[in-house]
Amino acid sequence: MSEANRIRPVPWDSAALGVDCYEIVAPDAHSVQTALDRPGHYTAKVEPLADKRYLHDAGFYYCDTLIEPWCTPDKLARFDHPEVSFSAQVALEPVAAICRSAFLHGRFHRDFNIDPKRADLRYENWLRQLHGEGRVLGLLFKGEVAGFIAHSNGSLILHAMGEAHRGRGLAKYFWSAVCRHLFEQGQTEIRSSISFTNIAVINLYSSLGFRFRKPVDIYHRVVA
Repeated sequence: MSEANRIRPVPWDSAALGVDCYEIVAPDAHSVQTALDRPGHYTAKVEPLADKRYLHDAGFYYCDTLIEPWCTPDKLARFDHPEVSFSAQVALEPVAAICRSAFLHGRFHRDFNIDPKRADLRYENWLRQLHGEGRVLGLLFKGEVAGFIAHSNGSLILHAMGEAHRGRGLAKYFWSAVCRHLFEQGQTEIRSSISFTNIAVINLYSSLGFRFRKPVDIYHRVVA
């Protein structure tokens, strides 16, 4: 892979964060040093047990560790609630309002070099794109929008519960219903990607029968 292909622009992040953003693919000592020649915000993803000295030497700093929950139809726990449902016809604004304050565990919110409002905008822009593609399911409790799950090819790529409905034990009913729906649509495996610091979501996925794999450490660097 050429150096040009190893340092990839991330235009959707650039649009929200107000700075040129790049991801270094398969980072090593040479590629991270090459990144220092170009101003911008850089992301490097590495295995947790890898030697990261070259990242620290180049000014990269740790932001998060992601893990991948995964489940197959035979492992999924079933939870039913008579007042829990979901809809693919949910309007954008109610779920966008939930999105704006839901992702405090995200790596961009944990990055002290990024304005939290711009981090919120990144996730909201992503949600708007997914909603336009028909990939957002609104989570309804007694007919009221309580959250959302955005999905693509068996991956739950963006999801959140509204503040008024958190901590009430409702999430497992929503996730169980949505996962069953996706399995019925032909998916053979459901996956997601979550921060290992988000204990509430880890417990949620564990209660549903998900297992965990593919941990990856995320490092950032800002080049002025």
